[in-house]
Amino acid sequence: MIPLIYDQMYKIGPGDKFLLSIINNLQTHHLADLGCGTGRLTSYLDTKGYEITAIDPDNEAIDVAKGKGLTNVQWLVGDSRLLQANTYDAVIMTANVAQVFLTDESWSETLSDIHQALQPNGSLIFDCRNLHAKEWENWMEDETPDYTNHPYTGEKLTIISSYEGMEDDVFTFYETVQYCDNGELFTRRKHQIRFRTLKDIEGSLTRAGFTIKSCYGDYQDKQANDDSVSFVFHCKK
Repeated sequence: MIPLIYDQMYKIGPGDKFLLSIINNLQTHHLADLGCGTGRLTSYLDTKGYEITAIDPDNEAIDVAKGKGLTNVQWLVGDSRLLQANTYDAVIMTANVAQVFLTDESWSETLSDIHQALQPNGSLIFDCRNLHAKEWENWMEDETPDYTNHPYTGEKLTIISSYEGMEDDVFTFYETVQYCDNGELFTRRKHQIRFRTLKDIEGSLTRAGFTIKSCYGDYQDKQANDDSVSFVFHCKK
């Protein structure tokens, strides 16, 4: 994620709307948005009157989010360790944030933190991609650059994705942003995400003490399976 241009590149889509529909159907007052990024979905949730704690380790992303002037949000730079015990009706992780936890240990610790932070019968809602679907192979075949504008100067920017590949279920790639006029580098970031199987995710949730209420496939109202490209989990404490 490159915070300064993220909102321009990723508009609210059908997958986001499916996640939001699950959240909006809950009896939720106090919600934690873990890995909130620039507050793209947080902005929508703010309009619904939730009391929101929004957490992300990227201080640049939090700065962008704070600039949106949301009234019901507490912005925090950090990770799941900042969640307060027995506090939230729901904790969400959207935009495949669950895949940034590269080791089993970091994923387990995050789930444990979330479980402790939820009130009794509280909900954990998150999405992630399926290892078996090998979606990264499609990404690597597409070398088409993307284009956007600098949010402050209006200058045209080119976004180029390059791929190091998959190793031990961790996919490594880079985003390079250049000025269109002269090719000068604007920024370059390395990203790594972990792909897991349905069985692995289900096992980790059970060990953390969660009950899986639903697991949807591909952002549709259908049961996920090993052929699904993406999973959407709704779990209960």
